[in-house]
Parts: sequence; structure tokens; C-alpha cells
Amino acid sequence: MGRVSRHNTLVEALLQWGAPNLRDLPWRRTREPWNILVSEVMLQQTSVDRVLPKYEAFLDRFPRPHALAEAKLGDALQLWSGLGYPRRCRNLHAAALRIVDEHNGQVPSSLDALLALPGIGPYTARAVQCFAFEDVVAVVDVNVSRVLSRVEGTALAARPLQQLADALVPKDSAWVWNQVMMDFGAQHCTARTPQCATCPVRGVCRWKGTGDDPALGSAGVSRPQLRFSGSDRQARGRAIKAVIDGAFSTSQIENAMQLSDDKQRAERLLNDLVAEGLLTRRGGRFNLP
Repeated sequence: MGRVSRHNTLVEALLQWGAPNLRDLPWRRTREPWNILVSEVMLQQTSVDRVLPKYEAFLDRFPRPHALAEAKLGDALQLWSGLGYPRRCRNLHAAALRIVDEHNGQVPSSLDALLALPGIGPYTARAVQCFAFEDVVAVVDVNVSRVLSRVEGTALAARPLQQLADALVPKDSAWVWNQVMMDFGAQHCTARTPQCATCPVRGVCRWKGTGDDPALGSAGVSRPQLRFSGSDRQARGRAIKAVIDGAFSTSQIENAMQLSDDKQRAERLLNDLVAEGLLTRRGGRFNLP
């Protein structure tokens, strides 16, 4: 089977597998660019289950870029609490300011303009293009990277991966195709337990679950994260949560971080949070920005 024929078979089989049974997610029921942008930023390195309640609450409070731009970052961080990676919230707030100042409050549609927004990389920009504006572009996340590298039977670097993904997008169903690819990777061609025996594209897959997994060397495929328990990331999250809950003094926050016996580490992390604009400090008191 030639390359073009293989790829046509892949597209037809996956659309048949997934199009009638897409997961029902709130950001799939809208084409509102701001809603899509919020969902994509929240979903970075965070599971769907954790995002769902935060997504609804965030948009209730900040239904348009103007609402977030006019709010204090601290107000947004309070709603974000529990999602982790608060820099994403800071970047989204900065993006809202840029959208209001430079785009009249409307999320831009061009790739260059989206990439110019704080915290927006190639994946998120293309996701907004496709899922909000229905542009014919490929959205390559960790799931898509895993699927394509396995189908091709080789690890794929970023550029050839994006080129292959772009070539596969059917021009008349780009939105559905990208959603199906993500669902297939998340539900069927999973990282740890791919269901190769019942795979709808087994006939065109060059890996078939045998030998080394080519996805492990492909661009965008996550490496195992360092343990969260006891990490700086956990301590930083505890510090912000403590300030949200009303702790203001250094000693209170050190206790919340569980770093009372390591004041040097606590001070370093607090200094980092202040430098990143996620906390403010006046004297010995901390507040949300």
C-alpha cells in the first residue's frame, strides 16, 4: 500500500471510528474563540476531569477578554486555584490585556497574531484556529504525536510531525478530524495500554504494539514527570493557596508550604513567586497581585 493510500485509509477509518462518538465536552459545543482559548490554556498539562468545573466557573466570572483584562490577576488566581501551573493564569490574564489593547477585545484568528499573545505556543494557536474559526490546520498535542509516530513506526521530530499532521487534515472536516485524533489518542491509542488488538487502523499501523514504542522519542510526547509530592511545584501551589485562604505572614506561608524547617528553600520559592508576579510582598506580608 502506497503512502497516500495508507494515509487515506487512516483518515477514513479514524473518522468512522470517532466522528459519531466524540466525547461531549463543553468547549466542543461552542465556536466562541475566547471560550476555546480559555479551555486550551487550562488543558495544558492538566486532565479533562480537573478542568471541567474550573472552566465553567472561570467563564462565568470572565465571559469575555474585557472582563479578565479589567480584573486583578489575584481575582483570576483565586478561581484558578487547584488547577496548578499558575503561570498559565498569569499568561492568560496578560493575553486578555493584549487582546483588548491590540485586537479590540476580539481573539485574533491568524497564526502570527495568536503566537504573539503571552503564553500561546504553536499547539494552542492552531487549536484556536481550528476549533474556533474552523481553519484547515492540524492540532498536534501529545495524543496526536503518539498516534502518528506509532502509525509511521518511527519517532518524529517537530517539523516532520507537523507536516505529516497538516497533510492528513481533510479539508471538509478539519474540526471533527482534529477532535477525533485527540480522542483516539486519549481513549484507544493510549500511552501505557494501547488497544492494538482492536485498533481500527491496525492494518496501516507500522508499530502494532511490537518492539520499542516509537512515540517515546517523538516531539511533544511527555516524559514522566518528577514526583509531585514534596516538589517545589507543590510548595509553590501551597503558598498561593495559603494567601488565597488569608495567610499573609512569611511564617504562616512557610507552615502552609510545610517548609518551616527549610526556611532557605521557602524564601527562594517565595522570591520566585514574587518575581513572576504571582504574589506581591510589602515588608513581611504577602498578597495576591
